[in-house]
Amino acid sequence: MRISFCCTDTRAEPWLLGLRAALAGAEVAEWSPGAPQADYAVVWGPPQQFIDEQPALRGIFNIGAGVDGLLRLRLPAGARVVRLDDAGMGVQMAEYVCHALIRHFREFDGYERDMAEGRWSFRKPRSRSDFPVGILGMGVLGQRVARAVAQFEFPVRGWSRSPRQVEGVDCFAGPAQLDAFLAGTRVLVCLLPLTPATEGILNRDTLARLLPGGYLINVARGAHLVDADLLALLDTGQLAGATLDVFRTEPLPTDHPFWREPRLTLTPHTSARTLRDESIAQIARKIAALERGEPIAGIVDPARGY
Repeated sequence: MRISFCCTDTRAEPWLLGLRAALAGAEVAEWSPGAPQADYAVVWGPPQQFIDEQPALRGIFNIGAGVDGLLRLRLPAGARVVRLDDAGMGVQMAEYVCHALIRHFREFDGYERDMAEGRWSFRKPRSRSDFPVGILGMGVLGQRVARAVAQFEFPVRGWSRSPRQVEGVDCFAGPAQLDAFLAGTRVLVCLLPLTPATEGILNRDTLARLLPGGYLINVARGAHLVDADLLALLDTGQLAGATLDVFRTEPLPTDHPFWREPRLTLTPHTSARTLRDESIAQIARKIAALERGEPIAGIVDPARGY
């Protein structure tokens, strides 16, 4: 069994050593043009040339949660694209969202500004019941975030393409229930996969449906958001602010207006990083299961995009 590793912006050697240790007897090598055919691939941002030279791949393991970039390539017929189920990203995402939510709800950003300017200030406590949190996308990561938010006693709502039942979460599903989901949400958290159907979903129409003074936390993909619409809704006061970890162009260009908007909190796509050891263990388990002819979780449906 041969495994090819092709990941941009990632040091190959630690991954190669880890995969070799986890898959005894497998030949694991970093891909280079003209390399021998592999049975499985571990990838992040591979070039089309890699895909074209590996038509016999039985499984392509993506080391990030989002597979939108991989699905834009021409993939070999019959190759299964497999995403990581969690691999340590869920708890990181929950930490990030809860931090952003509580920072906004408790107005810690305002306290930070006041203290930096030498002002000792006080803000009236706000009620959690006035800040229902809506999770847009209730997959593995969305459900993990929803459970974490619920621990802080915020009302939690969830929207997904197909119906789900999650304890402690008021669940909505499908296009017909999207408006009702948004209308009862004040803090909106985007955790959707990026597909043609979800690109630009965070726009003037949808964001304006949030409760007055709404707040956005986007930890999914930058292309979900229409940048100009967010800025316009901040100017009208319909939105109070946003925390953004992802952007249409990354790194965020230095002349982008987001840098100059004080009601935005920006971070450099760091809400949940791939944890190597956890990822290697999960990939090894799934390859072993496939070799035994057993089903695995995380196989992507290209028609849906996730």
